Amino acid sequence: MPVLVLTSARFGDHTPPPGHPERPERQHVMDAVAARWRELGGLVAEPSPAPRDALLRVHSGRFLETLESAAGRAVMLDPDTFTSAESWAITQLAAGAAMGAVDAVLEGRTTRAAALVRPPGHHSSRDLARGFCLINNAAVAAARALDSGLARVAIVDFDVHHGNGTQEIFEADPRVLYVSTHQWPFYPGTGRADDVGTGAGRGFTVNVPMERGATDADYDLVFDEIVVPVASRFKPELVIVSAGFDAHEEDPIGAMRMSAGGFARLTGRLCAVADNCASGRIVLVTEGGYNLRALAASLAACLGALDGRDEREAAPAAAADDARRGRLAAQQARAVQAAFWRGL
Repeated sequence: MPVLVLTSARFGDHTPPPGHPERPERQHVMDAVAARWRELGGLVAEPSPAPRDALLRVHSGRFLETLESAAGRAVMLDPDTFTSAESWAITQLAAGAAMGAVDAVLEGRTTRAAALVRPPGHHSSRDLARGFCLINNAAVAAARALDSGLARVAIVDFDVHHGNGTQEIFEADPRVLYVSTHQWPFYPGTGRADDVGTGAGRGFTVNVPMERGATDADYDLVFDEIVVPVASRFKPELVIVSAGFDAHEEDPIGAMRMSAGGFARLTGRLCAVADNCASGRIVLVTEGGYNLRALAASLAACLGALDGRDEREAAPAAAADDARRGRLAAQQARAVQAAFWRGL
């Protein structure tokens, strides 16, 4: 089945102050990638806004009232996070795109879908908007899947920042496996290897903090030794990818050295998990990525991976790279997670 892309030019109407990294031009890139996807025979559709009850599955009523009260105005929610006149409507539409992608794969209209959205969402918790994020789109998508009857959903987050909001929302829920690879130390200062969840959710949060400068080879190793084995043993019925591209070597915010081909390989590995455990069902939801050229190349490469392109088509990781950072990150994660995941 062809990959379904859900996106809208309306996402460009969320306009933080001039000079903000999460700028409307990011949506222009996504629009161009979606247009090219349509030209190649892929499916592209407009999303519908998420209903309030779906947002209340992951956010508090007070939080939604805060966002709604800012409609029609420019408001600073924290030092990094702003609304503009259209932001309340736009963030409902972004969450609706993530939900629509889940609905499409669960209804059998496709097995693989992507929601190309802004603003991003993975820093937003139940009660707070942070780190450029308003509604937590990936969390809304996971809650939609659980409400549809699934028992196990995996969220894998390869944004350069730890998705503290997603972790907080699901940290006590054993139905949701949250796995994050992220630069450490870095904003938001969460995501230590020994953060494993709480209560019944202990062991279902897997953090893999990585030193700055990590390359494709480092990420490949971490996915092969930690992310894929844990996700496979969890046996998800749906895989959701929080796909941030700010670990790219050209990104102005992160300090990693990933390539577009590297992101494609990671996506290909997660597609294999979905094929083996989830009847192929995988949904990609965009997060960060602030160099426009790198965003375009990385997003196009990941759509290609979702479409079944052999991941070996992506440029291989440099053979000379000894993956030192990846080995260290995998060792630290294994030391904590081996108590929860046999065979690590």
